[in-house]
Amino acid sequence: MKRRTFIETSVAAAAVFAARRSWAAASEHEIKKVGLQLYTVRTEMPKDFEGTIAKVAATGYKEVEFAGYFEHSPKDVRAILDKNGLTSPSQHVPYDVVEKKWPETLEASHVVGHKYIVCPWLDEKQRNADGWIRAAELFNKAGEASEKAGIQFCYHNHSFEFAPDATMGGKLAYDVLLQKTDPKFVKMEMDLCWISVAGKDPVSYFEKYPGRFPLVHVKDYVNDPNATSSYAGATGSVEFKGRLADVGKGTIDFKRIFAASEKGGIKHYFVENDDAKNPFEDIKISYDYLNALRF
Repeated sequence: MKRRTFIETSVAAAAVFAARRSWAAASEHEIKKVGLQLYTVRTEMPKDFEGTIAKVAATGYKEVEFAGYFEHSPKDVRAILDKNGLTSPSQHVPYDVVEKKWPETLEASHVVGHKYIVCPWLDEKQRNADGWIRAAELFNKAGEASEKAGIQFCYHNHSFEFAPDATMGGKLAYDVLLQKTDPKFVKMEMDLCWISVAGKDPVSYFEKYPGRFPLVHVKDYVNDPNATSSYAGATGSVEFKGRLADVGKGTIDFKRIFAASEKGGIKHYFVENDDAKNPFEDIKISYDYLNALRF
């Protein structure tokens, strides 16, 4: 091959390679703002509320989700967030707050800057056919009121919603909630760990109910026959012998799930570890994994 031909061929090949790399980069997605559910650092919050939030921000997190303000006013919470360059797109509130204290909750959420309010739990005594229907009716009502206030209502799952319920003819409570609630007023914050523990596929729900999942809890787990906790409160009748893990250290294929983010409608990704042994170390491991993840 002549020298000129060789150079021209090499330049052309390099251009093609560069174009391919550019196309690959453009086709990949990343999580722009990794978030943290502050329940993960709940042992630290009452000791030093402001300091804990500052450490979360210093780790790299850009968003946080509250599970209580620990006796701080919404105004003070907002000031602390602003000081640390954070936003809080959502918060968790108990079922009885949705039922009895909704107007003041919406007002406080506006002060802090929440765009979503999540009910994370249904008491075990209410987990039957009548109870789930009552919940769906309440959620529709609360969701309609919050929509008028510019805030989206959501429900957060554990594993127990995916166990066949005899009182509903073997139906799954999660499916009943999705079917009995108005998609405009009620959306879901999917806990990717607990649905996976129950043996269900998040992506299949994204495909069946597109756009219903603006929030996700990014939590990992490993199967472990020697695990000392069954997490019965979260799993209910779903059998689970394992332990929670930092994100990327367990069995869940987050890359596959997040490749379907657009279909599911995911806008916010919150790391959560209900059982963090070393909270600040654990949240850094999870942050580093998600910050580097491309899908």
